[in-house]
Amino acid sequence: MRKTAALALAALLIASVGGRALAATNLLETGSTLLYPLMNLWVADYQRSHKDVQITTQGTGSGTGISQAMSGVAQIGASDAYMADAQMKSTHMLNIPLAISAQQINYNIPGLNNRHLNLSGPVLAGIYTGKIQYWDDNAIKSINRGVKLPHLAIVPIHRSDGSGDTFIFSQYLTKSAGSQWPAGFGTTISWPSVSSATGANGNPGMVQECQNARGCIAYIGVSFLNQTNKAGLGYAALKNKAGRFVLPTASTIGSAAAALDRQTPTDERISLVFAPGANSYPIINYEYAIVNPHQQSKEKADQLKKFLKWALSDGQNSKYLNAVHFLPLPAAIRSKSEVQVNKIQ
Repeated sequence: MRKTAALALAALLIASVGGRALAATNLLETGSTLLYPLMNLWVADYQRSHKDVQITTQGTGSGTGISQAMSGVAQIGASDAYMADAQMKSTHMLNIPLAISAQQINYNIPGLNNRHLNLSGPVLAGIYTGKIQYWDDNAIKSINRGVKLPHLAIVPIHRSDGSGDTFIFSQYLTKSAGSQWPAGFGTTISWPSVSSATGANGNPGMVQECQNARGCIAYIGVSFLNQTNKAGLGYAALKNKAGRFVLPTASTIGSAAAALDRQTPTDERISLVFAPGANSYPIINYEYAIVNPHQQSKEKADQLKKFLKWALSDGQNSKYLNAVHFLPLPAAIRSKSEVQVNKIQ
């Protein structure tokens, strides 16, 4: 009886005196809606075996993710975009690739959503500047010979929130269309005034808006491929740097990544958009964790490092990445990411 009482007292003392050691450390991940589905898969599995940390995930858009990581509100700012040189001049944030993703160009054209239309940077620039207003425009017909395109008004949809998807889409237009695309690139840009255009919040909003709008065109992250298929949307083969029209597949995304991974610098801020190679899909990117290397406490720093190292090892498993149509990082890039993670303190 005395032994049982002693054990109970010891347990009580451990729970009360060592309460801080037993309490879970809270981490916040917020940002990219493209990375959000993968983060949810990762976090759910990670927390099953790591009860000492509580990770909250939020899909708020890459712009919000970057700003909240910079301000210290979030420990991980998820972003499809690396931070610009101008931003890096005033901060020491880490830009840590976690996986490779891509972007689809989706459309809702009754009778043609089961076909992969050919589209190019100059054509998309024409659509998003309002110079191309109907699906049977000669510029679209000329690269889709044999396809009966309807005289249907095009409804260009863009992100209304700060978005890494906007960053990589506008980069593709900038690199492939040149002077035909006047708006430049960024997580937010000044969209040309087009009367039929509309904005949507996050990738979920883009899917819903395009599903509801006959004639729409939209740029949507590949992690939402299941949702765009369920919505009955079509997606395009895009003209790459070599002049070929290619679909976003594991092969074409991998080819684009392989063409540029050796050029990835030590800080890992690099555009993978419009990569060279006959088989390269033109809109791919690293999915970044934007992280302040100087965390608010040792507990947060330690737990953050543990989770990111897990994401770069066990988290690269195909059971996670295949579910969202991502690719794992090449070994050399994973090593560079691990070096960056070790800077967190």
